[in-house]
Amino acid sequence: MRATVDRHTYAQLSTAEVAEPDAFAYWREMICATFVRLTADRVDERPFSGLIEHVPVGEIEMTTVQAAGQHVRRTRALIADDTEDFLLASIQIAGSGRVEQDGRTATLSAGEMAYYDSTRPYALHFDDPFQQLVVQVPKHALMLHNTRKLTARPLGLGTPGTAVSAFFRSLAESTKSGDTSGAFLVPHALGLLSAAASYAGQRAPVAPASEAMARQRVFDFLHRNLADPTLNADAVARACHVSRRTLYRIIGGAGVAAQLRRMRIEHARALLVSAPERPVSAVAAACGFNSESGFFRAFRAETGRTPVAYRRDYGTVGQ
Repeated sequence: MRATVDRHTYAQLSTAEVAEPDAFAYWREMICATFVRLTADRVDERPFSGLIEHVPVGEIEMTTVQAAGQHVRRTRALIADDTEDFLLASIQIAGSGRVEQDGRTATLSAGEMAYYDSTRPYALHFDDPFQQLVVQVPKHALMLHNTRKLTARPLGLGTPGTAVSAFFRSLAESTKSGDTSGAFLVPHALGLLSAAASYAGQRAPVAPASEAMARQRVFDFLHRNLADPTLNADAVARACHVSRRTLYRIIGGAGVAAQLRRMRIEHARALLVSAPERPVSAVAAACGFNSESGFFRAFRAETGRTPVAYRRDYGTVGQ
């Protein structure tokens, strides 16, 4: 049995699905399918068990991991086989763990967190059973120019890590229960991650406060106006009182149209699952597409499925 995870939908994977002798081998597949390519070693030869609950919100992936002790590594060879770049944050819920990267080690107790970067080798050590929430975000979504100074630094009591940990634990739980409103919190969630990461890096470049506020304004405006098919870069820049140059710096290299398309498809995913009685044409209109055929093309290009197939395959998730 092979572990598979669609990173755009809720998924639950458990070693209980396989016979005990196969549990750890299945676990290795589970963590690679959920995060990035990793290798893992068990702490001892006692029966192993593990559970993963994966909850995506926009570009943010939140995964609760509950398992027996293990040592997990991301090696240079595994990095060479991956094409995506992520910044990850481990938020300790129960037990303890250690994050190693860039010559540092962060020892985490419940309520503490630390960052690590998928583009460089790292190791995670858990000597005993543990529970963590792992937040994973594409690096392009965060306004961070250099992560080397912020990785493997513990953020706990008296740091922004406390607020960030509480926020993401709440967001993960509410999304897992079927609340689709979390998509509107994505800009704020990204801002929290960036702020805590900048704090961890101390001397890492920090975006000026004015640009951080402008970024929040832009993404809030995009979320509120997804249904407007005429929305374009000029309209967004005018409404948010920024120049086109600043707007494209905030949005990133993909541009306004690509960002809007991703956000509209994310909204369409949620509507297809949460409102099964709504016609696909109505979902297309609610997400700002001029035509049903254009919606079908964009949805299939982004997800690999038609809207009808997506609703059929995932419409029962969470029910």
